[in-house]
Amino acid sequence: MSRPPEFDRSKALSQALTLFWRKGYQATSLADLLTAMQISRSSFYATFGDKRSLFIECLDQFSTRIRSMLKTARGDMAPLDFLQRFFEGSVTGRPNPRGQWGCMLVNTVLEMADVDSELASRASEHLSAMQDVFESYLLEAGADPACAKELAAMLTLVNEGIRVSSRRRLPDEQRRQPVATAFRLIRNAIT
Repeated sequence: MSRPPEFDRSKALSQALTLFWRKGYQATSLADLLTAMQISRSSFYATFGDKRSLFIECLDQFSTRIRSMLKTARGDMAPLDFLQRFFEGSVTGRPNPRGQWGCMLVNTVLEMADVDSELASRASEHLSAMQDVFESYLLEAGADPACAKELAAMLTLVNEGIRVSSRRRLPDEQRRQPVATAFRLIRNAIT
């Protein structure tokens, strides 16, 4: 009978996710992970298998958190108002350094595209799931299905661009203007 872990798995996973998000898959060493997660090498392998398996779990969790937030944080806001607020919140300067890390999904596609097609594809699938959420809000806002699909694809590209621009540390206004333009176009296309 194996002993139960002597650490909080959820907390360790969260620490690993933060590290992968900030540094990327390739730049994160096992030593970095063990330090951040505050676990031993044997506990790491017994609980998470290997670095790649842990990364996949973190990537999946990151995607689940974002989609969950998109689905539950809206409250009683109109769908387009909520989506615009989501995007504007992505470009507003924050004291939290996470705002400069981009998106773990986008970062993974960029980092792994020519290195590990399976990881890049998994991140891309998660981005497609986010696009589906965008599309559902656009349908709810009154867009016809074909228009909602096109606009959701555009929003996905805007989202990816915002995340890359945050890594470049462009000024807020330089990133805010394209968001305002995108939503002006979306509102005009729907009405």
